[in-house]
Amino acid sequence: AEALRALAAVLPGAAPAAEAAPMAPPPPSIPEAASGPVADAAVPDAAPVEYLRINATQIETLSTAVHALSEEVSRQAGLEAGLRGLEGELDGLRREWEALLRTQADPRLRQAERGLARLSRTAARLRREHRAHSWTAEAAAQRVRDQVETIALVPAETILGPLGRMARELAREAGQDVSVRLEGMDLQADRRVLQTLKDPVLHLLRNAISHGVEAPEERAARGKPAKAEIVLRLSGRGGLLVLTVGDDGRGPDLARIEATAIRQGLLPERAPGAPPPHPDRLLALVFEPGFSTAAEIDRLSGRGMGLSVVAEAARRLRGDALMRARHSGGGTLVEIAVPFSAARQRLLLVEADGQTYGVPSHGVERLLRLPVSTVESVEGQAVIRIEAGGQDVVVPVIALPALLGASSATIPVEGGHVNAMLLRRGQRRCAVAVEAARDVQTLLVDSLEAPGLDAELVSGVAPREGDLAVLVLSPEGLVGRWLRDEGHVGAGALGLAPVPERQATRTILVVDDSITTRTLEKSILEAQGYRVLLSVDGLDALNLLRGGEDVVDLVVADVEMPRMDGFALLQAVKNDPRLAPLPVILMTSRTDPEDIRRGLDLGAGAYIAKQKFDQRELLATIGQML
Repeated sequence: AEALRALAAVLPGAAPAAEAAPMAPPPPSIPEAASGPVADAAVPDAAPVEYLRINATQIETLSTAVHALSEEVSRQAGLEAGLRGLEGELDGLRREWEALLRTQADPRLRQAERGLARLSRTAARLRREHRAHSWTAEAAAQRVRDQVETIALVPAETILGPLGRMARELAREAGQDVSVRLEGMDLQADRRVLQTLKDPVLHLLRNAISHGVEAPEERAARGKPAKAEIVLRLSGRGGLLVLTVGDDGRGPDLARIEATAIRQGLLPERAPGAPPPHPDRLLALVFEPGFSTAAEIDRLSGRGMGLSVVAEAARRLRGDALMRARHSGGGTLVEIAVPFSAARQRLLLVEADGQTYGVPSHGVERLLRLPVSTVESVEGQAVIRIEAGGQDVVVPVIALPALLGASSATIPVEGGHVNAMLLRRGQRRCAVAVEAARDVQTLLVDSLEAPGLDAELVSGVAPREGDLAVLVLSPEGLVGRWLRDEGHVGAGALGLAPVPERQATRTILVVDDSITTRTLEKSILEAQGYRVLLSVDGLDALNLLRGGEDVVDLVVADVEMPRMDGFALLQAVKNDPRLAPLPVILMTSRTDPEDIRRGLDLGAGAYIAKQKFDQRELLATIGQML
């Protein structure tokens, strides 16, 4: 109700256009309703498109209201489990009543039995109708949410475009011959995200001009062109907005950074003959508050001075900032990677030390389920050898509680395996061990400020229905903490602590062409004691089922797959007399009402949307069907 009132308050306020100052119409390439002015833009050879200028605050309020409404619609789906339980209780009561009738001849008992049968049928009908209506409402809410999120996006050019001109003027004032190039400015992102990044990006440009670029005589001695180059580039990568500021100057001075870090107490003195710290570890230190290698501070500020402000802006947006050498010939590149949207995030929910945490899925390179025998010890640190980027690499294994400050964290073992998230920052990777990866949910993430809270590791808090809110951890912050404290974090991580195992009793076949989805579902189901088989598409699954080598009790299948999709697999199963009794759950991103009806009509026992995937719903559904 509160969300609906917010919608009602926002929508009428968007109607009057007289308050907005007239502006020139946007170019035809800007999508309709993308912060356009009050004017009709004539598009050649197309129907006229009307543009309405709306206050940005109204769009943000509308977006918040739509998200709240969508969350409320999603919660209604939880009623289905209650209806299913009621239906099961009625069926059980009716069976007990039928057993009583066999020993009693009272007509009133027969009449009561018919009443129970009617109640059972009514409960089944209500559950089916509720399931259909809830899916239709969820699909409608998803469409509205997608449209609102699209409206809230603006081209980066509108916010960051003027920075190129400002940087050129700063270079001229400083007497520098610099070419400033902007790339990817047509990329669209949340206006609030771009606004938050504007000042940090300007600061990076100022630093590059003042201290990243060499003097003309130094460039000539190095064989570089007289005109220096600075590039501001935007791109998308794995659900993240990636912004880089690079120059072709002298590059990071690692020796100077190490000396400054030692002087400020961020690194211990290096013993004679000891190798220097890894470059990624050193470059992570430039974002520490007050860190600067500049001999003196001029009007444009020095390289490294204030970079903590850049890192703080990235953390506020639940992202990360890192520095690296641009290439072997010199130059420095600073990269800021943040989610496109500042509000909703897709979170992997994991358990560690009895607590549930959320980790943005864009920061998880891979989920790992490692046999204990593959975990080795190198200089007191647990490590594994995996393939990454086409190479065999050695990756440390660290218990999540150890990164969060626990003094005696041990790596949990479940069923003879270690469950871990492979996280990456720059070129460094680490496997963060958890008790279990439970599910993936798209949740609203709110900012969280509390005394003693480590803002580097905790990026926000996400409320969940029926549960306490979960802390959202920064994957970049976790890797950064390991880099900063390398050699100290995880010292006690070799004690492998067993997680209580459950006896596998039923076999479930998971069919999905995504290796990430298969791995996650396998982890969830095996943690509940099920034996899990995997297939990459419907044809592979059908061959496995017809082969008869494994007895399968239930199938969880995606819909969109190569060779044979989930609908075709479901139809083939139900048309085969031997396989027809096998319960099938469709779990897919296709949530159109027509697809839902088609799946249920073909005989699916349940239809679960990946967008609102909830481990509890999946496990409850499987429990009812088995």
